[in-house]
Amino acid sequence: MDQRNRELHLEDPQDKRESLTAVSNDYWETLKRNEPVYATSLGDRRYDDRLADITLEHRKKTIQEYQSLIQRAKRIAESNLTESEKQTKTALLVELQSQIDHLECWLEDWVVDPLRGPQVDFLNIESLQPVRNPNEAAMMVRRWRAMAPYLRDHMENLSRGLSEGKISISACIEKVIEEVRDLLSKPEEEWALLHPLKVKHENWSEDEREKFSVDLTGSMRDLIRPAFAQYYEFLNFKILPHARTAQNPGIMHVPGGADAYRRLIKMHTSLGLLPEEIHRTGLVEVAKINREMGDVGEKVFGTRNRKEILNHLRTDPTLFFSTRDDIAQKAEKALAKAKAAIPKWFGRLPLTDCEVVRMEEHEEKHSTIAYYMPAAADGSRPGRYYINTYAPETRPRYEAEALAYHESIPGHHLQIAISQELKDIPEFRKQSGVTAFVEGWGLYTERLANEMGLYTSDIDRIGMLSYDSWRACRLVVDTGMHAMGWSRDRAIEFMWENSALAKNNIVNEVDRYICWPGQALAYKTGQLAIIGLRNRAESMLGDHFDISEFHDALLNNGALPLKALENVIDRYVMLKRGEKSG
Repeated sequence: MDQRNRELHLEDPQDKRESLTAVSNDYWETLKRNEPVYATSLGDRRYDDRLADITLEHRKKTIQEYQSLIQRAKRIAESNLTESEKQTKTALLVELQSQIDHLECWLEDWVVDPLRGPQVDFLNIESLQPVRNPNEAAMMVRRWRAMAPYLRDHMENLSRGLSEGKISISACIEKVIEEVRDLLSKPEEEWALLHPLKVKHENWSEDEREKFSVDLTGSMRDLIRPAFAQYYEFLNFKILPHARTAQNPGIMHVPGGADAYRRLIKMHTSLGLLPEEIHRTGLVEVAKINREMGDVGEKVFGTRNRKEILNHLRTDPTLFFSTRDDIAQKAEKALAKAKAAIPKWFGRLPLTDCEVVRMEEHEEKHSTIAYYMPAAADGSRPGRYYINTYAPETRPRYEAEALAYHESIPGHHLQIAISQELKDIPEFRKQSGVTAFVEGWGLYTERLANEMGLYTSDIDRIGMLSYDSWRACRLVVDTGMHAMGWSRDRAIEFMWENSALAKNNIVNEVDRYICWPGQALAYKTGQLAIIGLRNRAESMLGDHFDISEFHDALLNNGALPLKALENVIDRYVMLKRGEKSG
C-alpha cells in the first residue's frame, strides 16, 4: 500500500497508529532539517555542515510543509487510538500550528537580538559540535563557511523589514553593535569559532590536522570576519538611524504586530489568552507575592516596607558575590543538594547527569542570568546549567539557590531529561514541547524546593520570592509593552519596584522581552496551571494524595499543551480514586 492510500485507509486501528507515527516522524525530520544546529545539539550529526535557511522563500516553503503535515494529522480519526496516541495527535497539531505562527509573525525581518543573534549563536555552536574525525572536521568547515551567506541573508531580511516599516529599537541594536565591535577587536585565534583547533587529534595524520587548521582559520579570516565587519557597518549606518525609540518598544508598533502578538501568546502558552487578562493576572500575582515578601522581610530585616527590603537587598555588599568562582561554586553546591533530595519527591529520576558550565565571554555581558541546555540525545553531552559569572559584584547570593533549582534539579534538567528518556512516544514529544509546560515547571520547582527544605536560610527564601515576583512582573511588562503602549523605561521601573533583581539584569531582561514577544508569559502561566492541577488533585484525593506519584503523572508524558496536561491529571486522579475505592 502506498503512502497516500495508507493515510486514507482508516478502517484498521493498526493503520491509524502507523499513520500517526509516520506524520510524527515526518514532522520531526522536517524540523531537524530546517533547524540543523538544533539537530546537532540533540546529537543528530547529519546536518553538521549547514545552517538554517532564513530566506523568505524558504520560510514560505516551510510553512507549506507544516500545513501539509497538519492536514495529514487531521485526517487521522481518534476512534481506537490509545490515550497516548491521542496525546500525540494533540501535541503534534499544537506544535505544527506553533511553528507556522512563529514563521508567519516574520520576526526574522526586524528583530536585532543581543541575546541570541548570530554574533552570539554562531560562537556557541562549537560547544555543541565536537570534532572527532576528519569527516566531522570537514563538515564543521562547511558550516563555518555558511556563516557569511547566513549573515547576508539576515541583512537582506532586515532590509526588507525596514522597507515595510518593521525595525527593532535602538537599545537592542546598539547592544548588538557593541557585541560585534567587541568580536572584531579580538584577534581571530581568540574567537570561540577557532576553539576546536585546541583539541589534539593524536590519531589523525599530520596532513589531516594541518588541513583542518588551514581550512577553519581560512574560513574565519576570509569569510566570517569580513561578513561581521559588513554586518557592523550595516547595523550602524542602515538600520540604527531608523530604529524605533525606547518609547515604542512593543510589537504593537510594528505593522501587523497586534495580530502577531496574539499568535505568539498562543504559541508560548498553548492557551487563547487575551493580553488584558494576562496583564490583570500579573498585577494580582505581584501584589500577592509582595505581601509574602513583607512577611519574610520582617523576619530578616525587621521591616515589612517593600522599598526598605529592596534597598537592603540591593545595597548590602555582603549579599553579593565577590568572584566568578564563588558564583560557580554556589551553583554546584545547590545542584548537589538537590540531587540528594529528589528521591523522596519523585518516583522516576533521570539517568542523565547535569553539570554547571560558565557562560563564555562572547555572550555573558548582555545575556540572561542563566539558562539550561538539554543533554544530547545520543549521550555525548550531559545536561548543562549555564551560569552567568560576569560582574560578580552585581550578582546577589540570595538568588543563587532559586536560580539553580529552576535551571537544573528539580527544574529544567529533571523534567527535560525524564522526557528525553521516555519510551513508546514519538521523538518530538521527548525532545520538544510547549514553553508554558517547560518554563511553568521550572518556576513551580522554585517553590517546591522550599517544601523540599533546600533553601539554606530566610534570605535565600527572599530570593525565591523575588524570582517569583520577577516572573509575575513579566506578565505585566510583556503585555504592557507589546499590547498597551508601555515604554522600555516604564517596564524597567516596574520591575525595579517589584523585584530584587539588579538593574543590569532587569535591563537585559526587558530587552529580551522586546526581542522575544510573548515568550516571557509562559513561566507564570504554566506555574499557575501546575499549581491549580496539584491543588485539585490534593483536594480530590485527600489522604491518598502522593506527591511523588503526582509529579510522575505530570512528567511522564513530555511537555504537553496545558489543556492536554489537565486531561492527564484528571485521568490520574480518576484512576487513583477508583483504585482506592475498589
